[in-house]
Amino acid sequence: MVVGMKAKELREMSDEQLALTLKETADSYFRLRTQGQTERLDAPSELRKSRRLIARVKTIQRERSLVAEAQASAGATGDETSE
Repeated sequence: MVVGMKAKELREMSDEQLALTLKETADSYFRLRTQGQTERLDAPSELRKSRRLIARVKTIQRERSLVAEAQASAGATGDETSE
């Protein structure tokens, strides 16, 4: 699990790497939640760290999708004016 990653490190990743990190962290978070319900957690702070990493990854993915949409709409309007 890659809980201690900073946003700068995440931004350097490709989209595929981000998706994989998100999946691994979500799986780990699920296991930690289950463990917390059934037995005592060794490090309860891992839950918060996992949640925050998931939020960071989703934020970066959303930023990238907004940039892609803006570029697509700018390209579409630029093409229309050149005709």
